Amino acid sequence: MLVIFESILPVFLLVLLGIGLKRTSLINGSFWDGMEQCSYYVLFPALLFQTMARADFSDTIAVTVSMIAIISFLAMSLLVLACWPMLKRIGMPPPTYTSLYQTATRWNGFMALAIASRTGGDHGLMVVGMVMAAVVVPVNAGSIAVLAWFTAGNRSYRALAIRIVSNPMIISTLAGIAINLAHVPIYQPIFDTIGMLAAASLSLGLITVGAGLRIADALKPSSGVIAAVVLKLAVFPLLAIGVGMGLGLTGTNLALLALSAAVPTAMNGYVLAKQMGGDAEFYAAAATVQTALAFFTIPVAMSFARYVTGG
Repeated sequence: MLVIFESILPVFLLVLLGIGLKRTSLINGSFWDGMEQCSYYVLFPALLFQTMARADFSDTIAVTVSMIAIISFLAMSLLVLACWPMLKRIGMPPPTYTSLYQTATRWNGFMALAIASRTGGDHGLMVVGMVMAAVVVPVNAGSIAVLAWFTAGNRSYRALAIRIVSNPMIISTLAGIAINLAHVPIYQPIFDTIGMLAAASLSLGLITVGAGLRIADALKPSSGVIAAVVLKLAVFPLLAIGVGMGLGLTGTNLALLALSAAVPTAMNGYVLAKQMGGDAEFYAAAATVQTALAFFTIPVAMSFARYVTGG
């Protein structure tokens, strides 16, 4: 477990750097909003496009882990959706519920990729990259659908479909898959430019995650935030490990699946919450507490996945 701690420490140091920079006068405060938008619309889509454009779809292990990740996400989504009637009865507002749903089901691809590259090398990076590319469509479609359904006055299926298909991460993922499968050649300088953007996405994305965290919210979390933390850092990894074991995953690949489920929620969901009428403050609070605790829970989840299969 110490090896995992040491491997993920640089990831969390970048998050801490973002926290520190946001609270100094070195950088203009308006920079961070622009960086969030740049990550959401440019850097992260570039990473997804590059990953899918060069992905080896003949690698059956990576494809299998990706499919199991989708099944795990769908199972977790159904679990959180099933909680809505109870949460409604105890007075949780619909906008807050949408942020609970997002923070319980979304995952920080920046963090997962960075940790996978340090704990699993090229194989880890490739597997988690494939998982990220596979789940980005259902994850974003699910979040957009829940936000549109619970916050929109007019629940138009046409408007919902437009929001889903116009999401930059979904567009970049599908474009990368199409180019890969159709063997469309890309002018190398253009692909190199995309690669440079993708390379910047991990470090800048982690710094942006830190800048978006709200430390005060971690000191007195609400019951809803605590529920989001338990669902994301405990229930989701255990559910994914159970599904993975049931479908034959073992050792390193099961640990990579557990990693994908155990990382905290993604900060791009915070931007989505602000854009679509969700409870952005709840989202920021849950993301802060999850990120702080994930440094301890991720090694536990990965070690447990290896232990239960003897890997």
